[in-house]
Amino acid sequence: MPTYFSIPQLCLDRRKVISRGGQRDLKTTLLSSREEIRSFQTEPNRILSGETMESILLLLLLFLACCAGLYTAFALTDSRDAAKILVEHSGKELHSRVTALGLSTMGLKGILSGGDIAQLTELISLDLSFNRGLTGTLSPQIGNLQKLNILILAGCSFTGIIPKELGNLVELSFFGGIHPSLGNLSKLYWLDLAENQLTGPLPVSNSTTPGLDLLLKAKHFHLNKNQLSGPILPKLFTSKMVLIHVLFDGNHLSGSIPSTIGFIQTLEVLRLDRNSLTGPVPSSLNNLTSINELNLAHNQLTGPVPDLTGMESLSYVDLSNNSFDQSEAPSWFSTTKQSLTTLVMEYGTLEGKVPQNLFGFPQLQQVKLRNNASNTLEMGDRISQQLQLIDLQNNHMSSVTFNSAYRNTLILIGNPVCTTDLSNTTYCQLQHQTENPYSTRQANCGTTSCPPEQGLDPQSCECAYPYEGRLYFRAPFFRDLSNITKAPLWIKLGLTLGSVSLQNPFFNIDDYLQVQLQLFPSTGKYFNRSEIQRIGFYLSNKKYKPLPEFGPYYFIAYPYAFSVEHGGMSLSLGVVGIYAIQQKSRAKRAIESSNPFTSWGPSGEDNSGGPPQLKGARWFSYDELESAPTIFPKAMKLDLGALVYRGTLSSGVVVAIKRAQQGSMQGGLEFKTEIELLSRVHHKNLVGLVGFCFEQGEQMLVYELCPMEHLETACLRNLALPWIGKKDLALLLVQLE
Repeated sequence: MPTYFSIPQLCLDRRKVISRGGQRDLKTTLLSSREEIRSFQTEPNRILSGETMESILLLLLLFLACCAGLYTAFALTDSRDAAKILVEHSGKELHSRVTALGLSTMGLKGILSGGDIAQLTELISLDLSFNRGLTGTLSPQIGNLQKLNILILAGCSFTGIIPKELGNLVELSFFGGIHPSLGNLSKLYWLDLAENQLTGPLPVSNSTTPGLDLLLKAKHFHLNKNQLSGPILPKLFTSKMVLIHVLFDGNHLSGSIPSTIGFIQTLEVLRLDRNSLTGPVPSSLNNLTSINELNLAHNQLTGPVPDLTGMESLSYVDLSNNSFDQSEAPSWFSTTKQSLTTLVMEYGTLEGKVPQNLFGFPQLQQVKLRNNASNTLEMGDRISQQLQLIDLQNNHMSSVTFNSAYRNTLILIGNPVCTTDLSNTTYCQLQHQTENPYSTRQANCGTTSCPPEQGLDPQSCECAYPYEGRLYFRAPFFRDLSNITKAPLWIKLGLTLGSVSLQNPFFNIDDYLQVQLQLFPSTGKYFNRSEIQRIGFYLSNKKYKPLPEFGPYYFIAYPYAFSVEHGGMSLSLGVVGIYAIQQKSRAKRAIESSNPFTSWGPSGEDNSGGPPQLKGARWFSYDELESAPTIFPKAMKLDLGALVYRGTLSSGVVVAIKRAQQGSMQGGLEFKTEIELLSRVHHKNLVGLVGFCFEQGEQMLVYELCPMEHLETACLRNLALPWIGKKDLALLLVQLE
């Protein structure tokens, strides 16, 4: 059966979650929606606000909400399976539950409480991402959702503590939390608490409490841009871990870098920059042979410049703003690194000669060594064709030897050579690097302009309301954007050609790559709510996969301006209970419309005692008949308002299918009676009933195929019957009618 999710996740980034304190906590009345179908995506239009209500008031508001034209859910359980399920389980009571709620970018406002959400005991997926109007604290009762494995709250405005009860969600695979109890989440895959206001230490386990070191299946530790403090304890990392991303940048961590990080051979990105780490860099980091990005900048590290010779996959390294021992460039500056694109060591302690082999690294794009004490530059004969920038300003350069083949940016301002031989050259003058703003190339749209809230679809050249937001890439393996127009950015990001617009990529102060993203509807001016929910879930659940060189990312969506007909007003969580009840009613109607067997049971309108009682015939799904190789090429039309088709079932049996046309269909009870009768009729001169199909508004009967085809063909072939034979056949046909 199709399901709404394929990769479970919980993100709590960018929600202003702090370490203590909190706000009031009102109920979110999800009420009896736990009796819902197994999986659905919500599609609301207008939802009233309110708190917990008495039943009479609830019913009144439900009536008013329904009159207001609430949009409801569509079933993600395949409705075409319903008939088969009911035939196979007739007489059994079938219970169903809510397993997925998706409300991404719906403009929700209010305070979320787990009081009634906790009653949805079968809930597997809850996505409230990109609703900035959601405030308040996270209720500890969310921890009662034992089956939850997707909880996405990114881009909301929740505050207060992250409750320790979230550690009870043992099924969670992508998750966020900093309480020691989260160490119990043995299935955790993605820990993302970035860009909050979390304080305190990184918890590790001891004899009485769990810790993050027990998360042996986790691949992502994204704790960047918080207020975490204290040391990174050696016990946090073990050789049994499979981490690929450790992002601790932008905190207040202190102490030394633990040597145990070198045990994690799977590590690809390590960002410890912008902390208060001290002491020497452990030599064990040289064991990280799979690492692509290493950023240790803006700390207080001492000792020798770290040896990175063993990092064969290194693409980006930044060792700036530390207090390493004064020395010449380390040997790995001269050891060819095939993948290195960017070397940054600004405000450092390098002296002597800059190794000329450095500039020949094949993928090298930028070398930034400003504010060191280097005194000699010899560029050598081998210059990388990718090299765009060499920044050596404010060093002690007294001797410079150029390579005439290099015609890109070289900055020598603040060096002694700029007071003598090179004083009038561009190398010693302030160079304004003008970056042309990037935008997705449009079709021949001419000078078409759009109203302020709309954008120009680059494919159709029509104005529409795009789904818009920003992509933030936290650790790309490159820094040069000068050749961004040589290959369209949508190709680099792995997006599909079409109604996608990307603008103005740049690196912000945190060294994150920001890209403005616009997605346009394929038809019309607006997306509907279900489309926005799907796109929001796709981006927040990390189902979108850019090229590996862009590294980990997150997306923050802007509020979407829905059309009036799709519910342009903001929504409130106050009566989500009303909404959920209506989903149940809508889902029930959806099942009934695609599953006419619901009226054949004891409680149905026809009160006929249950599904048809068959003798040898079977039920066929619509898909099973439609997919038969020769099923609908040509049809013989009967005067009885039906078409007959020849087809071959998956078993190889050749059959004839009688398909009733619109306007000539029977009622459910009549069709059931016909099926029961035909399944009992067996005669040597009659074809037998193989089965039937009664779904998606179709009434089809499947018969054995008569090799002689039909009477008309027989007559045209001069296979004349005697008069008595024709009379007997006519009488038989009349009796069958």
